[in-house]
Amino acid sequence: MKKNYILIFLLSVSIGFAQIPTGYYSSATGTGYTLKTQLYNIIKNHNDQGYGALWTLYSSTAFRDNYYENNGSLLDMYSENPTGSDSYEYTSTSQQCGNYSGEGSCYNREHLVPQSYFDNYAVDPMKNDGHFVVPSDGYVNGQRNNFPFGKVGSASWTSTNGSKKGNNLNSGYSAGYSNTVFEPIDEFKGDIARSIFYFATRYENIMSNFYTTTGASTDAKVMFDGSNNKAFSDTFLNILITWHTNDPVSAKEIAINNRVFQHQANRNPFIDHPEYVCQIWPTQCATLSTQDFVSLDGISVYPNPSNNHTINIQSEVALDEIQLINLNGQLIQVIKKPVFNNNTYSLDNLPQGFYLLRLSSENQSVTKKIIVN
Repeated sequence: MKKNYILIFLLSVSIGFAQIPTGYYSSATGTGYTLKTQLYNIIKNHNDQGYGALWTLYSSTAFRDNYYENNGSLLDMYSENPTGSDSYEYTSTSQQCGNYSGEGSCYNREHLVPQSYFDNYAVDPMKNDGHFVVPSDGYVNGQRNNFPFGKVGSASWTSTNGSKKGNNLNSGYSAGYSNTVFEPIDEFKGDIARSIFYFATRYENIMSNFYTTTGASTDAKVMFDGSNNKAFSDTFLNILITWHTNDPVSAKEIAINNRVFQHQANRNPFIDHPEYVCQIWPTQCATLSTQDFVSLDGISVYPNPSNNHTINIQSEVALDEIQLINLNGQLIQVIKKPVFNNNTYSLDNLPQGFYLLRLSSENQSVTKKIIVN
């Protein structure tokens, strides 16, 4: 795992490509839970558009596949196959649920923090919040149910894109819990973590109310600790921080953050400023950073900028995958299990432009911005 949890690159990407209003975060000057409260004061009182308006939100370009098949179908984190053809796709708003008999029947609105966790306290505006209520296949959403997100050891059920349900792996960064959890694929783990960090910040003033209200989902409850400030139990805070760190902010998230801001007039701070996570929860980040994981810190990419349409990647660590992504979020090239020559791999014949180069090894990844002149 990267020793540096405050990812300077992510900050530069988010500032460079997200449409953050000037001065939006000017009052976010603290650290720890003080910073979290400052962010709460910035994003609270958003304009609740109602539950039905989410269907219209999902029909916008930001929620469509402009990154993988690039065909404008609904981008569903539970059916999208980032490296191949999807088993099914939703191309029409008429495919909203409805009844479902299996995957591919219809899509609905999934609360990444289950609605059953908070609706005995208050339904609105949480039920309608576009930052953590996302479109997903209805059947897979039903399989996820109210279970917390976690690291599955042995799967009892697996979706067509590899999302799975089963007992939590009670070791490593996910130690401390062994009951049923739901695990999305690596491509979207950071997206989900940042949505849940948003939830704990936007509703900071009533997090303890959700937890103590009679009838709050016990499956979802294990993710939280009943406090307004720390918000999360130790196990699930470690899981979310790890996912946030290993899966950096993507162009998809930036586009959705901008669109939801237009929809309800508040932003997800952890997409705009990923470094806020470890500024708010520094103890947990420091603990995770001492664990013995593969480090990708020593990778070098050169020349950058490139004037000969070639980029060289030098790494002492064996890489599992190289992804080249343009600034529209489109996946230009994927190299699985690249074969290195003297610890170096070259990408040739690159068109002129700006790119994100994502390098992965085991459960770790690092993203670099490159320029080809």
